[in-house]
Amino acid sequence: MRLPAGIRLTALAAVLALGALACGGGARESEIRIPLGAGGVGFLPLMMMREHGLVEKHARLAGREDLHVRWIALGGPAVMNDALLSGSVDFIAAGPPAFITLWDRTRRSVQVAGVAAMTSLPMYLNTRSERVQSIDDIGGQDKIAVTAVKVSIPAIIMQMYAAERYGLELTDRFDRYTVTMNHADALIAMLSGSSEINAHFTSPPFHQREIAEPSIRTIMSSDDVMGGATTFTMLSTTARFRSENPDAYAAVLAALEEANEMIRADPAAAARVLIEADGGGGFTPEEIAAILEDPDVEFTTTPANVMKYATFMHSIGSIENLPQSWRELFFAEIHAAAGS
Repeated sequence: MRLPAGIRLTALAAVLALGALACGGGARESEIRIPLGAGGVGFLPLMMMREHGLVEKHARLAGREDLHVRWIALGGPAVMNDALLSGSVDFIAAGPPAFITLWDRTRRSVQVAGVAAMTSLPMYLNTRSERVQSIDDIGGQDKIAVTAVKVSIPAIIMQMYAAERYGLELTDRFDRYTVTMNHADALIAMLSGSSEINAHFTSPPFHQREIAEPSIRTIMSSDDVMGGATTFTMLSTTARFRSENPDAYAAVLAALEEANEMIRADPAAAARVLIEADGGGGFTPEEIAAILEDPDVEFTTTPANVMKYATFMHSIGSIENLPQSWRELFFAEIHAAAGS
């Protein structure tokens, strides 16, 4: 189950302290540390990997009986980026914008790159304000919950929309109305009606729970702006970890592939794992399974539309380095995929 925000912050402090002691590390780690992420359908592959011990399984197949995973209850791209850079975790899962920012800033240091995509699915901008009929109506009296201001998928999507509609000089038009909040807390705020949060750029299953309320409706989706399916969550690590721990790296990638296969093969069983791990947003296993079977929700390691994010972020100066292709952002093990 998800830890309350205060406990997560305490856990992060403890993890950072441990990471500071261990940052000298060496090759052939017997424990690898992976945060479970912000929750929801996009992080279900990690929950499946934990539930079924898939990393340990593939490590054993490669002759590594000693390897195990410590799963850490941390979520949010900014927090996880800090944890990876501090040496407190070995892999992180986040959306492409946060990853691309980290890739750009570490080109001359730890060289963070992508392991693989995890999921591809739309995000939805929901509101409970009768006044707001489209994103263009968002103003000073509105607060939009996003998982991280400026660097999360919703933040970049709204910047892309603003740049196209109002010009590059107004790219940050909607930034001032965003506040950082995890999806579960934002869902509670939206349903309560008593919070200053009157909009939420969210993902399944939180989206489905919100729009089940008659007072809440969708005014935009990420697919509207991106022009099609887009990677929602992806896994990344540092070049040093990959080079020093090739067997652990391979076990994680194989585990991710198997987790996605298991979700596609048996959505009902995967739904039960999600509800047990994440609460399920008040949905039944049958309802969650239906979400997992939605054709717009893909469990795939193939990156989609990641370069579109990178090109835009470079055009507005939020990253210095423009990758020449999506493969420059990812380690070689995934380069054979038909990515974009």
